[in-house]
Amino acid sequence: MSVVCPECDNPLDIDAEDVEEGEIIQCDECGTDLEVVSSDPLEIAPVDEEGYDDEDDLHGDDDEDEDE
Repeated sequence: MSVVCPECDNPLDIDAEDVEEGEIIQCDECGTDLEVVSSDPLEIAPVDEEGYDDEDDLHGDDDEDEDE
């Protein structure tokens, strides 16, 4: 199925059966990281960079476990 990059309008040929919701893909044209929001129907959206703060917090939790 073909979807369009929301940043540059480049058509992306993505097979909905090959991706999972939450998976990050990259636009071949502009390099924008895109998250698979839904696989049925296939929807993508730019990755919310603020979401990476939560991931950093998870790494911080790992450090706390090492101190114990």
